[in-house]
Amino acid sequence: MTTPPTASLAPPGLRGVVVTETTLGDVLGEEGSFHYRGYSGVELALTRDVEEVWFLLHRGHLPSATERAAFGAEVAAAREPGAAVRAALPGIAAAGEGAAPLTGLRTALSLLAAEEGLRPVLDLDPARRARDALRLCAVTPTVLAALHRLRRGLDPVPPRTDLGTAAGWLWMLTGEEPDPRHVRALQRYLVATLDHGFNASTFTARVVTSTGADVAAAVVAALGAFSGPLHGGAPDRALAALDEIGTPERAGAWVRDRLAAGERVMGFGHAVYRTADPRAVLLSATARELGGELADRAAAVERRVVEVLAELKPGRSLHANVEFQAGVVMELCGLDRVLFTPTFAVSRVVGWCAHVLEQTDEGRLVRPSARYVGPPPRPVPPRP
Repeated sequence: MTTPPTASLAPPGLRGVVVTETTLGDVLGEEGSFHYRGYSGVELALTRDVEEVWFLLHRGHLPSATERAAFGAEVAAAREPGAAVRAALPGIAAAGEGAAPLTGLRTALSLLAAEEGLRPVLDLDPARRARDALRLCAVTPTVLAALHRLRRGLDPVPPRTDLGTAAGWLWMLTGEEPDPRHVRALQRYLVATLDHGFNASTFTARVVTSTGADVAAAVVAALGAFSGPLHGGAPDRALAALDEIGTPERAGAWVRDRLAAGERVMGFGHAVYRTADPRAVLLSATARELGGELADRAAAVERRVVEVLAELKPGRSLHANVEFQAGVVMELCGLDRVLFTPTFAVSRVVGWCAHVLEQTDEGRLVRPSARYVGPPPRPVPPRP
């Protein structure tokens, strides 16, 4: 269908365009806050575990103690991949640089969908959709941890039923009893990043779901969007920038050089927030609780970079975003940098699946239009 000439053109990147309604949460950019179903995301990160907030997003309310125990058991039982996926993981891990954990996860989840016969959400009742969504969320950290270890010549560590998502992730990566301080810090990060408005990967998941496809198809598509360095692929790059800066005294010159070269200052600025990113504030405090030279240096560099950005870009409110401090926290928790974006995916898959379930209830195909600006209609010339 040709777009009528009078149709208004959406702003670049669809900034500010409202495409649907959601009950899952909101990002309040001017206020510098975000929430899940009305509950402060920061407060939830400080007081609740991953499973409780996962339950909130997927089931609609915070669980009672009985519901929390039952849900935790349901998640634990769904963590182990099937035989076909387990057999394929060594080959996926050995496929080369293109088989980094996030890339391998896409392959493994597609295989899981085939192995378990996941059907289009359009053909499923709500209970089956919810089970498929939980299965994808539960198995994701197991697959990612296994791929990471296999690529390093180590055997995968089976998931434990007695550990929650945060502790279980650390256990499967190392095979060692996780440090409670690291579990607490990582849990805050995971809860704070479960969902965050209609970002690129979430919107992708909803578009695919609107076609009636299965849950794995939506998650795999979301992972593709998420892998980009301007989205989920940023935490390791932000920490690399901190390494490059070195000392706080060098931060000013580093920022000036980057901006003069027309490059991005990774880890700073956000598409929605016009104040400090509340997730970055939370994680900065968490890094300071963990302590050490890196946490102190990161805080000092952050202050200096914000000062220089304010000087060079007056009128724009550019603060550290979640990627800058996320990298610091994950480094302090002992995670390899190649695991920063996969760790982000461990949490965000829960949000994607919550949107899959909500989009399925909406039942409308997402089908926007484009304005054609190419040559006018013309005849096909004779073949030379």
